[in-house]
Amino acid sequence: MLNSIAATLLAFSAVTAPASAAQGPHFPDPPPDKIVIDVVTVNGSGCPQGSAAVAVSTDNTKFTVTYSDYLAQVGVGAKPTDFRKNCQLSLVVHVPSGFTYAIAQTDYRGYANIKKGASFTEKANYYFQGMSQTIPVSHKFDGPKDDNWQSTDKIGVDQVVYAPCGEERNFNINTELRVDAGTSNTKETTSFATMDSTDTDYSTVYHFHWQTCPPKPGTTR
Repeated sequence: MLNSIAATLLAFSAVTAPASAAQGPHFPDPPPDKIVIDVVTVNGSGCPQGSAAVAVSTDNTKFTVTYSDYLAQVGVGAKPTDFRKNCQLSLVVHVPSGFTYAIAQTDYRGYANIKKGASFTEKANYYFQGMSQTIPVSHKFDGPKDDNWQSTDKIGVDQVVYAPCGEERNFNINTELRVDAGTSNTKETTSFATMDSTDTDYSTVYHFHWQTCPPKPGTTR
């Protein structure tokens, strides 16, 4: 089912960056209008239907994906396929006219109980429909660990990829959690990692970078 979540802004000053800014590494203030994100498809063992939700911040600087059933585990009570869980989200980000966006930083959070000798890995990448995927970035955490976890992926200014101006292309996000039993005793213990929404801190946050688009031929800004 198509989910639509809109965020309405407080008053912001209008952006007055020149059209040439679209050709350089210029990041104006967030656009002074609402952003709507439509969740087109949700697929994967880590995000069964109805278990993922998207919300835009009130200042248009980020959006958050929360999960309620994203858990990978090995050991007692785990199925053979439970060691790896993944989620593929396809979103449409409706942005105000004259702007385009890129994702320059992503924060992943969750909780893990990993026994000594075991480990888990969080991996993610994203891409715009019809464009090359970003290189997957992985973060490995070794046990023993019984605590919240967090990882951050940052993209350099010269590597930021913007959505094409004037086009609505699906924004696709691929994430994965994988638990490796290693030398831990899987006959008596369980190691697990989650990326979920049991707390508002346990969510995945994508930070927007905005850019003004050049005016269409025959128009003035």
